Amino acid sequence: MAKKYYVVWKGEKTGVFNDWSTVQSLTSGRADAQFMGFPSKDEAQQAFQSTYSKALMKRSLTKTPNQSSPPTTTSKPVSKLKATSPAKVADLNIYCDGACSPNPGKSGTGMAVYEKDTLIELWYGLHQVMGTNNTAELNGMLEAFRYAAPHIAKGKTVQVLSDSKYSIDCITKWAKGWQAKGWTRGKNEEIKNLEIIKEGFSLYEQLKTNLIIKHVKGHANIEGNELSDRMAVLARKKKQLGFIQYIDTLDINSILAMESG
Repeated sequence: MAKKYYVVWKGEKTGVFNDWSTVQSLTSGRADAQFMGFPSKDEAQQAFQSTYSKALMKRSLTKTPNQSSPPTTTSKPVSKLKATSPAKVADLNIYCDGACSPNPGKSGTGMAVYEKDTLIELWYGLHQVMGTNNTAELNGMLEAFRYAAPHIAKGKTVQVLSDSKYSIDCITKWAKGWQAKGWTRGKNEEIKNLEIIKEGFSLYEQLKTNLIIKHVKGHANIEGNELSDRMAVLARKKKQLGFIQYIDTLDINSILAMESG
């Protein structure tokens, strides 16, 4: 895994750090903790000179590739899958998914973004040579939170939909108790994927007033879930490390015909 740098805006001590265990010690047990990982020291130092909220917004905005015009969306009836649209309960509905083959093994993460019930964007990436399905699923939820943050800051309501009960429970149920115990669990058992969980929980705590998290059944012909699945598999097959936007035409039938996880 590539070396990362971390910014702590709120913690026992603030600054730029290159050791995750140090960040843990500075933020453990703090409900107001604000921290984020960056791929380079320069990016981390620049972010530290700004604010956590601005760093979140910048991360979301800079991920969108330059395009002369938005991708075309083709939403014809699907003959075999009969995929359904998301419930119209939020301004944005974000489906996230992970794929891994074998498990553990080569993994990837995908995301499908809807403006109400209209598909507007697909994202894929975060390939790991030796990942797990749970890690890929958690990465998807974290990316969904990052995408949601600037939109929620503008007053929009966002719904994140995942077929991973594990990821949802990690963030909405278990993380609070783990944090209260100094990010430990019974009998000093290791909390797997702790780095992703801590960052995801920190974001969730800030966004949850306008954030809905919903569990959906996987491979049940739910369009958004199926599309995010295809993106996760695409990330695994293309070995895409960064999380990038899918810029080909959003022909839903063609994408659903791609390999599934």
